[in-house]
Amino acid sequence: MSSRPKSAEPKPAREERFAAQSWESLKASGNPIFETAREFADVFPYKIPAELPADRGVRHEIDRAPGSKYCVTRQWPLPRDRVKAIDDVIEGRRQAGYVRESISPHSSSTFYVKKATGGWRIVYAFNKLSDATIPAQTPAPRKDMVLDSMSGSVIYSAIDLTDGFYQILMRESDIPLTAVSTPSGMLWEWLVMPQGLKNAPATFNRIVSHVLRPLRDFAPSYFDDIFVHSRAEGDLSAVEVHVRHLRQVFQVMRENKLYANLKKCVFCAPEIPVLGCYVSKNGVRADLEKISSICSWPAPLSFVSGWV
Repeated sequence: MSSRPKSAEPKPAREERFAAQSWESLKASGNPIFETAREFADVFPYKIPAELPADRGVRHEIDRAPGSKYCVTRQWPLPRDRVKAIDDVIEGRRQAGYVRESISPHSSSTFYVKKATGGWRIVYAFNKLSDATIPAQTPAPRKDMVLDSMSGSVIYSAIDLTDGFYQILMRESDIPLTAVSTPSGMLWEWLVMPQGLKNAPATFNRIVSHVLRPLRDFAPSYFDDIFVHSRAEGDLSAVEVHVRHLRQVFQVMRENKLYANLKKCVFCAPEIPVLGCYVSKNGVRADLEKISSICSWPAPLSFVSGWV
């Protein structure tokens, strides 16, 4: 898999490279992780297994502010093709055991939004439920600590987790709160954590941090990203140590049914993107794409333009 810094190529070229990444390209490039990654191919599925996840001891909980009323958002009509698309998605979720028919007094509407890359994404209007939800105080990982933990390493990998929310069960008493309506007149409630809930990212981050805690010295995580970094140890080269570290990460992912998107992962590279920066053995540098608009901003020609 290519280790070329993403900031060194335009966005369309990057997307084209992602589309071209596969097991074949990983093998053809001679990447040292190929054999190990192939051994854990179930961690990089083409399609996430459609099944209810096991209870890991951490469920998503929705604590509402005292005095909160029923959370109801009226379902508005959608074009016929969108209605059919929503019904098809929900039916897939039902077959996987993710949702069930509901008689909840709560109801959030369902609609579609256009993806930046084309196509449509199903969205649930949990606005009223989010407004009534007490914010979780689970601390988010600190960017500076993640970056500092990687200093001194010489080889890196970035793993992009996918569809992690559906691998987290809802607290039983909170399931009725997740009820969503569809334009076809059905009401469904979620047995797993749907996207769009106020504290969902915090719950997902808590689970990932928990399962990776024994590996945090070389595999810090930030929500759905895992950054693996290594250096030579004793008689082992940096590459050998890195492959061993990745094997440990893959094993934890397999045991906890966490899945990654192979196309968006970077393996055994001298530099990887980390939270808007690039990290290598030489330190941390800014992602040129992130700061290009600032760098191209014209210099003020007068006192007034300097404040615009």
